[in-house]
Amino acid sequence: MAMFDPTAQRPAAYRRFVRPVPKWFTDAKLGIFVHWGAYSVPAWAVPLGEHGGSHDDWFLGNPYAEWYANTIRIPGSPAAQHHREVYGDAPYDDFLDAWHAEAFDADALVALFARVGARYVVPTTKHHDGITLWDAPGTGTRNTVARGPRRDLVREFERATRAAGLRFGVYYSGGLDWHAADTGPIWDADDDSGARPLDAAYAAYASAQVRDLIERYAPDVLWGDIDWPDAGKPEGPLSFTHLLDAFYARCPEGVVNDRWGLTHWDFRTSEYQAGTALEGDQAWENCRGIGLSFGYNRNEGPEHHLDGPAAVRHLVDVVSRGGNLLLNVGPDAAGRIPELQLRCLEGLAAWMAVNSPAVHDTRPLPADVAAGSDGDDDGRWVRWTASRDGAHAFAVVDGPAGQVALAARADALQIDAARVLGGGPVAAQAVDGGVVVDLPVVAEAAGPLVVELPRRHP
Repeated sequence: MAMFDPTAQRPAAYRRFVRPVPKWFTDAKLGIFVHWGAYSVPAWAVPLGEHGGSHDDWFLGNPYAEWYANTIRIPGSPAAQHHREVYGDAPYDDFLDAWHAEAFDADALVALFARVGARYVVPTTKHHDGITLWDAPGTGTRNTVARGPRRDLVREFERATRAAGLRFGVYYSGGLDWHAADTGPIWDADDDSGARPLDAAYAAYASAQVRDLIERYAPDVLWGDIDWPDAGKPEGPLSFTHLLDAFYARCPEGVVNDRWGLTHWDFRTSEYQAGTALEGDQAWENCRGIGLSFGYNRNEGPEHHLDGPAAVRHLVDVVSRGGNLLLNVGPDAAGRIPELQLRCLEGLAAWMAVNSPAVHDTRPLPADVAAGSDGDDDGRWVRWTASRDGAHAFAVVDGPAGQVALAARADALQIDAARVLGGGPVAAQAVDGGVVVDLPVVAEAAGPLVVELPRRHP
């Protein structure tokens, strides 16, 4: 098979930025995304389903609460009806003034993220509504320093994240800004022509803000969304190349995602079920909310949320295939993590406290050592990872205690040294076509068990 050429799809002006992805990112495996904004005040959307699934009228019944400013402008949408019934003809910007962040404690939130096992944190700095969480250039008073919380929320996240020893990133919506460059509501998933502002004026506006983020906060991750204005892509005074030069000079180990249009990326991204074709041999990251929305949606119930074990399975599935997971939280307007999201995070934290060696600093286990990525002969959920040095294999197995047949090469593993993380040695034996392991009953286990097997000749 031909190796992927990382320069093949990039314009010539951007090929000089191709570099090895820093080890901290490929070792991290788990980051926390934070979607928080004026949209957290209404906190309302239709819990339609996961992005990438089969859903008609996606924008009309948009499950993303952070898209509220767009959805309420679509005639006949459920959000428009809700807004009319609850808020009358109040403009969207009233939510900025009603957003007080009175319970927000960045240190406490980041401490929770660290317990969950996250190694980087990426808060939104400007979403599509154009409201910035710092006093960004060009925003006047339409930011959280001048109105609403009256705080530089980006700085608070940055200081808390770095104090906790985690990497800090920034999300910036470069492709959409419904205030600075309004192109009207987006309401047809099959026809988004004209949805993005493309002109030089908006390119200059967005470029000044991203440059300010780089200079002020020196982020380790530059996470863009919905493309970049076309006027800012070619070489010239407004070129995105200048921002990349500034970013890598300020942050030599920084990484850039792939949502800046056809420019440059260090890693690819998927979202829920969308974009999974990009989950390949190069560095990649899946992002999703704990529920169906990124911003807090008060309409979501337990049936719409991952619980702890489900979050564990999703994380391990991503990691077993070579990716990172950027798991999103959507705080309420006060700055608290809503209860259903908190339960999930606490469940994930409890599992990671015992089993993180099967996640952090790992790589996919070579397929010639073990198969079973979709479940073994017993119908159990099974995923495999390997320590970075290749010396240990980890079988992550969900299901009841008892004997489980793993589709693995017994001659490649030291099965007499098998043990359960957080437990002790377990009985294992070679059989035709694999290895049978006797899983113990583990009190208070909430999520898959992890069997560690040293490899014979990594």
